[in-house]
Amino acid sequence: MKVTAERVEKSTVEMNIEVEADRLAKALDMAFRKLSKNATVPGFRRGKVPRVIFERTYGKAPLYEEAMESLGTECYLEAIKETGIEPIAQPNVEVVQLEEGKPLILKLRVEVKPEAELGEYTGLKLEKTEPEISDEAVDEELKKLQTRYAKLLTLEEGAVEEGDLVTIDYEGTVDGEPFEGGIATDRQVEVGRGFLAEEMDKGLVGMAIGESNEFPMPLPEEYADTRVAGKEGLIKVTVKGIKRKELAPLDDEFAKDVSEFDTVDELRADLRVKLQTAAEKKAEADLRNAVVDQAVENATVEVPDSMVSNQVEQMYNTFMRSVAEQGMQPEHYFELTKSTEESVREELRPEAVKALKRDIVLESIAKAEGFEVSDDELSAELERLSKFYREDSGKLREMIEKSGELDSIKAGIVRNKVIDLLLEKAELVEGKPSPQE
Repeated sequence: MKVTAERVEKSTVEMNIEVEADRLAKALDMAFRKLSKNATVPGFRRGKVPRVIFERTYGKAPLYEEAMESLGTECYLEAIKETGIEPIAQPNVEVVQLEEGKPLILKLRVEVKPEAELGEYTGLKLEKTEPEISDEAVDEELKKLQTRYAKLLTLEEGAVEEGDLVTIDYEGTVDGEPFEGGIATDRQVEVGRGFLAEEMDKGLVGMAIGESNEFPMPLPEEYADTRVAGKEGLIKVTVKGIKRKELAPLDDEFAKDVSEFDTVDELRADLRVKLQTAAEKKAEADLRNAVVDQAVENATVEVPDSMVSNQVEQMYNTFMRSVAEQGMQPEHYFELTKSTEESVREELRPEAVKALKRDIVLESIAKAEGFEVSDDELSAELERLSKFYREDSGKLREMIEKSGELDSIKAGIVRNKVIDLLLEKAELVEGKPSPQE
């Protein structure tokens, strides 16, 4: 098989494929054997009709169609492997020649990942700051610990405050009629955490046990009950119970209860170290992002719409999975945030474009620098992953190869090598300490 490939646009490659005549003949023979099994021709049993009779009855077109379905795909996959191109969409195929006894000739236009026109990516100027942990940041962590280990007191009387865990009944209506998903009994919610519609969340504060109130409830366009989707509703809420967090005193006994330390001062010191470590990791990540952003800014890259659409869809699906993991239905999320499927996708679009540009620029730099992944580098990364996941490195590699993720891991190694190069060649200026509050 002969293959030529030429980039005719920034993100389009034209391929010409010539397949040997005998290979086409074999594909036609296989197509005949497959189709003749179910062919009905008077005077012949199924599967026993001669090819010449089959062609006289049905014509040659079915054989060519069947042969092309398998041979065309087979040759396309071989061609992209031989040329090393990375298609991002299905090809546009033109059959130039398809005749028995002659080579099969195909012309394909394939949309591929574009290459960046690189600008300066060495000598980039960056400010490097050292994070400092403030006393307020440590106090905030201690407060989180107090909240995490707080006791829940059941109130017999009193009014709802922000942070309370309340038990409520509610019933939503539109034009006086209840709707699907708008009724709940004995639902527990934490007030002020954003798990409820804003009007209800704020309105619950100050309500007493046994008290009822009504709040406006705009329903999103994507609401499951299509009869009320996009309409303005009302929701009647009754407070049935209130539980309030009682924070333990911040003393040595508290430190012993929640940690391996004997005093609150030791606990405070440990929290400061952990915050410092986390802040330094974040500062390093921010620096790596900043140097990539500069390299991208200096480059020229056009991202095809098809790539952007695919990236947006992946990001949207990931985001909605995280919403579901928080125990929230999509329609509830849209209701709380006054958003829609389409508006969420539009919000993700700039982030998707940015991510794709970064990937394309980093890949183009890797290509320009001739970066590849050695066996030792791959083994070291697999060893790191095996420790992280507490899995035998051999078994982990086998699982990764079966899942087809090995190339992704190699790409990650190359990506880090490129960023390491950018930082190594950058001009770093020490900035003022950055207080972490």
